[in-house]
Amino acid sequence: MEQYNCRQATRLMLQEQDRELTSAERAALQFHLGICAACRKFRNQAEVMRQAMARWRAYGNSDESDSP
Repeated sequence: MEQYNCRQATRLMLQEQDRELTSAERAALQFHLGICAACRKFRNQAEVMRQAMARWRAYGNSDESDSP
């Protein structure tokens, strides 16, 4: 199994929002997250930002549907 450094792991965490990771990528990322608290924190923060952006888009779309 390939081992990732933090830069590679963060890149994969962002890519997994746009595409499905391979089983090898998922396994290596899970291994890295198991030993790296900083990357676990980054993943949590990225998820918070993704959710906030989804809420913001939904809010913007609801404003457009209210206009005449």
